[in-house]
Amino acid sequence: MLGELDISLEKAGELKQKPADDNLGFGQHFSDHMFLMEWSRKQGWNNARICPYHKFEMDPASTVLHYGQAIFEGLKAYRGKDDQVFLFRPEDNFTRMNEGAVRMSMPRIPVDKVMQALKALLYLDREWIPKVEGASLYIRPTLIGVDQYLGLKPADQYLFYIILCPVGAYYAEGFNPTKIFVSTDYVRAVKGGVGHVKTAGNYAASLLASEEAKKAGYTQVLWLDACERKYIEEVGTSNIFFVLGDQVITPPLGGSILPGITRDSVLKLVSSWGYQVEERPVSIDEILESAADGRLKESFATGTAAVISPVGELFYNNQTHLINKGVTGGLSQRLFDELQAIQNGEQEDSFKWTVRVG
Repeated sequence: MLGELDISLEKAGELKQKPADDNLGFGQHFSDHMFLMEWSRKQGWNNARICPYHKFEMDPASTVLHYGQAIFEGLKAYRGKDDQVFLFRPEDNFTRMNEGAVRMSMPRIPVDKVMQALKALLYLDREWIPKVEGASLYIRPTLIGVDQYLGLKPADQYLFYIILCPVGAYYAEGFNPTKIFVSTDYVRAVKGGVGHVKTAGNYAASLLASEEAKKAGYTQVLWLDACERKYIEEVGTSNIFFVLGDQVITPPLGGSILPGITRDSVLKLVSSWGYQVEERPVSIDEILESAADGRLKESFATGTAAVISPVGELFYNNQTHLINKGVTGGLSQRLFDELQAIQNGEQEDSFKWTVRVG
């Protein structure tokens, strides 16, 4: 038993060798333990346990493999001063996961209980949280349908699990402007679909465009709307922002864009700093014209993995368009520094976003 939760604990008999802090990569190494919990229509949530990290045995007919009932989240644990461990807005991640579960006809998770389990898991594997500046422990909660059944209907059984992996900088080039490929051949999502859900199928559908962009020398894909191929939506793994004059602009949420936790944090921060903020449709033509006449001061993407990614170049219709002469903008740098300081517990958190683990 752990605390007030009915969670069984099985510690790993042999601990893994941890990677060097200067060789973490992203999503390559996994900690000693994981959390699992099962759901069935008869029992609800049950069999909650923290156990050694291990492989799953899955029936070939498992519904997740055929009908795509899979949602996940991404958040991080940070090591601050005096070895204090912090989470950044974790309950917002689980709330978003539950909103996605409703859209995907999956059971909602008990947020308060999962939070307690996550803290226990982090405390157990706290030595996996990197000590080097800029690194963190990435947390991946996942919910999948596991019925042994072929037939299109919501599953009757689900598995929820959390795994942990130490990570360095998301982009190999570090905190430098990225080059973005604007896709005109493919679209990410449509309103009324599942673009606002962090579901596995959205990412699978983006892989071809992402691979083509990488072959052309670009880091990520910028998606346009599915109907007119005119309005900017989001980057492959992030939301997107533009600084036009004294305004900070980002596309509005409307069912085809993921409601990013970092996106929301940026909106609150820049508003508190006195910037004029707009969530409105923004066309690719407006951005390119603004880049050409100097009104576009800078652009950056936001997400849990990379936090803030300045954008230095857009490639659209076989033409390259520089943003801010290809260098990092002042607001991008300020946001990156501010968010990092809050996440690591180095700065006062007036928004009460951080959660201390211990």
